[in-house]
Amino acid sequence: MSEFNDRALTQQVLDSFANTPDPRRKMLISELVVSLHEFVRKTNLTFEEWDFAIDFLTRTGQKCTATRQEFILLSDVFGVSMLVDAVNHGSRDDATETTVLGPFYVGEHKPMPHGSDISAGIPGEPLFVSARVTGLNEPLANVAVDVWHADGDGFYDSQKSSYETQGASLRARFITGSDGRFSFRTILPCSYPVPTDGPVGQLLAATDRHAMRPAHVHFLINAAGFEPLVTHVFVEGDEYLNSDAVFGVKDDLISRIKRHDEPIMPDGSPASGPWYEMKYEFRVRPGTGHVPQPLTAAAAE
Repeated sequence: MSEFNDRALTQQVLDSFANTPDPRRKMLISELVVSLHEFVRKTNLTFEEWDFAIDFLTRTGQKCTATRQEFILLSDVFGVSMLVDAVNHGSRDDATETTVLGPFYVGEHKPMPHGSDISAGIPGEPLFVSARVTGLNEPLANVAVDVWHADGDGFYDSQKSSYETQGASLRARFITGSDGRFSFRTILPCSYPVPTDGPVGQLLAATDRHAMRPAHVHFLINAAGFEPLVTHVFVEGDEYLNSDAVFGVKDDLISRIKRHDEPIMPDGSPASGPWYEMKYEFRVRPGTGHVPQPLTAAAAE
């Protein structure tokens, strides 16, 4: 029996996966093994530290539910979500920049007509969103656009106990018109903390990092013959634009939100006081791609 050697161990583990039939899967597993083993060597990882890591990952999985994905949040705060996005999208040319999906996408949203108020009954400062979807040269009609955002207290509908009984709010699906346009009424989003009541929150606290995200609205645009677009539109001037907890801000995604005092909104709806307007043009590029699905515990069953 040969004397134990940690380098030989790594090779033995790699050899154990040598018959993996799918080449891509074999490569991914092999690179993961090499990276994990090198991390242990480089850090002189202790038993206590490895036990803590296993416990942390176990608790992260246990925190996941049908409406909460703690592993996505963990990926987000480590910047891995944005890195995966970056290596998959590369140069955007003239197309709109992408960013993270986030842990609060729950799948296809309820279709609503243009001009709908997706914030009915929810307090906040009125916001009118006017947007257009184009290819790199022309407006695109009949395109599905999912939108969702947090309320004035920084909570998404799926974070609330009322979600199962009262259904969705501050999220909807719109279909672009012949000119590529769609619009809706809602409330002005605010900056908010990512959930901190789980293992990821404990990680942020232990490393003296804040948990805040700048105010934004999520958009998922899925046009036939074009790459799906997952992105945010951020509110100009937000204090957390330069320190987003999930590293998702890009300059091209920041929108100037204009305040209005006119008594009528662009769609003819009466305004009871001051209101705000967000305008944005989304440019998608030809191609194909993966349309994100909510990675929830329920979806994995």
